[in-house]
Amino acid sequence: MREAASAPAATTATRATIGDSEFDRDTAVTRRAPGVYDIDLSAGWTIISAVNGGYLLAVLGRALADALPHSDPFTISAHYLTASQPGPAVIRTDTVRTGRTLSTGQASLFQYDEEGVEVERIRVLASYGDLDTLPDDVRTTARPPVFPPMDQCFGPEDGPAPVSGSSAIADRLMLKLDPSTLGWALGAPSGKGEMRSWFGLADGRDADPLSLLLAVDALPPTAFEIGLKGWVPTVELTVHVRARPALGPLRVSITTRNLAGGFLEEDAEVWDSEDRLVAQSRQLARARLS
Repeated sequence: MREAASAPAATTATRATIGDSEFDRDTAVTRRAPGVYDIDLSAGWTIISAVNGGYLLAVLGRALADALPHSDPFTISAHYLTASQPGPAVIRTDTVRTGRTLSTGQASLFQYDEEGVEVERIRVLASYGDLDTLPDDVRTTARPPVFPPMDQCFGPEDGPAPVSGSSAIADRLMLKLDPSTLGWALGAPSGKGEMRSWFGLADGRDADPLSLLLAVDALPPTAFEIGLKGWVPTVELTVHVRARPALGPLRVSITTRNLAGGFLEEDAEVWDSEDRLVAQSRQLARARLS
């Protein structure tokens, strides 16, 4: 069992609630017509000038939750075609199939480039269902990650002051990273390709299936612990949501085993406060080797 079973949840002066938090406001979509949604992508979820891929996935996930007869993402796969920018965007969804327990849809997010030409940024295919109807039977060899209690881990606020505007998303997250995966921050990366952290939203909002889509892509890249620097753009990201998370902070563990040809994979697991594996993901990302 994990060492930090009694770690406290993140606290704020006034905890936000699901449906009334910055995450909910910034992922909210407005239905323009059946299957067509408008959104203004927030600059608050950027790293340098790039909009975070997990935030974008949550935006598309929210549109599909409205378009499909089921509300919970079970599996969602995204291909990131071009870099999204803060500002207006339109999402177009299509229902592929509906069934009693699962419905499947696809969605694409579009923006206009400098010349006024519409550009597709992301395309996803997803299956939705109802997590509350799943059986309780669990047979697994997976084990929750073991790392220090939250008060013995470190977040962005514990390091040097960042360059203004370099990582707006950090202000919206509660991240407390396992010290054994922080060698990169001290100029001594371990070479293991591992990243582990406590995770929550800074305003105290509890986790739900949509925020799990953000959690799998919110930690610093494992490439940092391999010894690489700079942006690691996602090419493809697939997330499996396995259960509705319990109250309390999440634990996220990400590993990379193979860097080849300028690409690496990141395998993520998200565990809740009751030691349940609530989400898994794999992404392919491009690594800058020089």
